[in-house]
Amino acid sequence: MDSIRIVPRDVAKRELCQPVGRCTRWAACGALLLAATLGMAQEQPLQRSVEQPQASTGNAPAVVLTTVHGVVRNSASGEPLARALVQIEGDADTGTMTDNQGRFELPGVPIGQQTIRVRKPGFQDRPYATEDVGYQGEGPAHNVLVAAAMPDLDFALSPTSVIRGRVELSTGEPGQGIALTLLKQVVRNGRAVWTMNKVTPTNGSGAYRFAGLTAGVYALYTNPALESEQAVSTVAAGAKVAREGYPSIFYPAARELSDAARIRLKDGEQAEANMLLTLEPFYVVAATAIMPTGKPFEGIRTSDGQASSSVQSFSVLDASGRRLAYTGQFDQKTGTFQVSLPDGTYSLLWSVTTSEPRVSNTGDGPGTTMRSLERFSGFADVSVDGHEVTNLRIALGPEGSSPIHVRVVRTAAQSNANSNLKPRDLITVTASDAGYAPMGEGIVDPFIESSGADSLELNGASYGHLWLSVQVNDRSLCLDSFNAGGVNLAREPLNVPLGASSPPMELILRDDCGKLTLSLPTMLSAFLPGDEPFYTVYVVPDFDTTLDIPPMNMHPSSGATLTVDGLTPGNYHVYVFDRPVRLEYRNPEVIAALPTPGQAVTLTSGATSNLVLEVPER
Repeated sequence: MDSIRIVPRDVAKRELCQPVGRCTRWAACGALLLAATLGMAQEQPLQRSVEQPQASTGNAPAVVLTTVHGVVRNSASGEPLARALVQIEGDADTGTMTDNQGRFELPGVPIGQQTIRVRKPGFQDRPYATEDVGYQGEGPAHNVLVAAAMPDLDFALSPTSVIRGRVELSTGEPGQGIALTLLKQVVRNGRAVWTMNKVTPTNGSGAYRFAGLTAGVYALYTNPALESEQAVSTVAAGAKVAREGYPSIFYPAARELSDAARIRLKDGEQAEANMLLTLEPFYVVAATAIMPTGKPFEGIRTSDGQASSSVQSFSVLDASGRRLAYTGQFDQKTGTFQVSLPDGTYSLLWSVTTSEPRVSNTGDGPGTTMRSLERFSGFADVSVDGHEVTNLRIALGPEGSSPIHVRVVRTAAQSNANSNLKPRDLITVTASDAGYAPMGEGIVDPFIESSGADSLELNGASYGHLWLSVQVNDRSLCLDSFNAGGVNLAREPLNVPLGASSPPMELILRDDCGKLTLSLPTMLSAFLPGDEPFYTVYVVPDFDTTLDIPPMNMHPSSGATLTVDGLTPGNYHVYVFDRPVRLEYRNPEVIAALPTPGQAVTLTSGATSNLVLEVPER
């Protein structure tokens, strides 16, 4: 057993830079000392250092130091990983590299709770269980209880994956400078959706490479590329003036995401995806927007008469409503928006935000001139078939919004203390696309704003089929139902036709909620020396609901019990994993394929149910 030593706190900090055995607190001691230490670590195995006790001096509080040691492995192969960095988080003076056998030692570590990070290029530690924005990077660090008699720590890193390939042109030349966009299927609010992952251009030989990818399902598409600049800014109707270029396609040769090949990667896998682009004619499509006044839109001008186009947007959509990568520009002279497109059927969506002056009278004095924002949008379908389209007109109207009426059903037994809160304080409503529009390209982030004492509005350029999820911020309330025109939004997505508003929605809250207290088994409730295990817990309703219950982590150091409140009364199943898991819990097929059926629990109105978790064996 390694011995420990006790030193005053000020002495302990100074000794962090002193070599102990085969390891060194290297960051504060210089790069030369680190290089020498790493060189020796490559040549022979580490020897555990033995630290002798040292009495404290003066009245300074004593710091008990010991050595932390262990191994880092490749999670895919089980083999040890050399040259992985093991470091105490928050202490830049602490760190070491693993040797050829994957072993490491951290000498002089204070006894008690410590946070350890493990890193190696081309590998990643465990991820977060959620894929919400802000949780895409490295996952939670390791919570380690350092004690005098430390067991070996055993860390595992997962190798990242690669998608690479080559883009060739039908002319026989390499596709140099072609931009490729990588999409990944992620889990949001219990559903699988597409999100943009990375963008990269091809090099001079047409090759590309996406590295550092996690295991999962991917799709890939090219951005359109034109061979030459447009010869003229405007053309006569029906003219056959064409540019040549390469349309946007999904791997291997699809125009729609629904027809694209799925690239499925496991940890450490490399996939090759080669693409051939065919040269096709592109034709100019010129559109004029007509304002509600009947006058053509001429561009937005500031008070000094200068044009400003920063508050308008123009999108090209395919037949399924997915935003395509084709871009154009607004011609201030002609008042048209022009874009070059290959043959096909499209929808063009034009949105404009104007800032109109208005006078506000607040008293007997002169009125105050203020500017109010007004949003207009419109769309038109267009078919490109071997010629230019120059007479397209898009009628703009006030941008529609989707009203959400919020109602709270209260019981006599409950207090009405929160009855004056605004709807936006009570709930958060989020939307994700229910079709094939990748997040970041389609309508996935419409915003919610208050529109009255008891209502919200789902605004933005909202269209298509949207899954709505609700998070209740006031934990004394829970979700009862969420409907739109008689449609249960827990079973069917909200349908917002392009250029129109959705039917009125009603969201009902109730205050007779249930609570669920989860407990770890007694044998797992103590924080023992070593790397603390933690468990990912999902509480999944057996009934259809738009309520979002995010995954929760349970571990001994935060307490052996966890109470989840604000739950709608009914039947639930609880699923426990001994690692971070991104569970598509709204997919019945995924739930049915789980190795264990989960634990059933029933929550009743106003009561608390208790459940001891059945934790998988490690």
